[in-house]
Amino acid sequence: MSAEGLTYDTGALLAAERDDRLMWSLHRAALARGLPPTVPAGVLGEAWRGGPQPQLSRLLKGCRVEPLTETQAREVGALAARSGLSDTVDLAVAEGGLRRNQAVATSTRTHIEQVADAVGRRLVIHAV
Repeated sequence: MSAEGLTYDTGALLAAERDDRLMWSLHRAALARGLPPTVPAGVLGEAWRGGPQPQLSRLLKGCRVEPLTETQAREVGALAARSGLSDTVDLAVAEGGLRRNQAVATSTRTHIEQVADAVGRRLVIHAV
């Protein structure tokens, strides 16, 4: 399976802020392929603490922050019902990764897998 980009969860943003080598390697690889990673808006809300967060700010310059539309919110709710997961931010990460056929950089691998399994799909997952 080939992913067409990368979606970050909160753990990925926090890993970047603590200057995690693997996280920055994933980020550089995505940018080198001309595929700016996607950060769901809820993920940014969970990770942002008002600054200064220099590494996170640096990472975000190369990312696309995706708002949660009504259509996506409804899909996230449907995924919650199907998967039994209640964390709407993780659900939004999985929904976006599935919709865009993107790999997911996450610290909650089991949550992302739970959602993908519920719909009979697989996601490339990078644990950070």
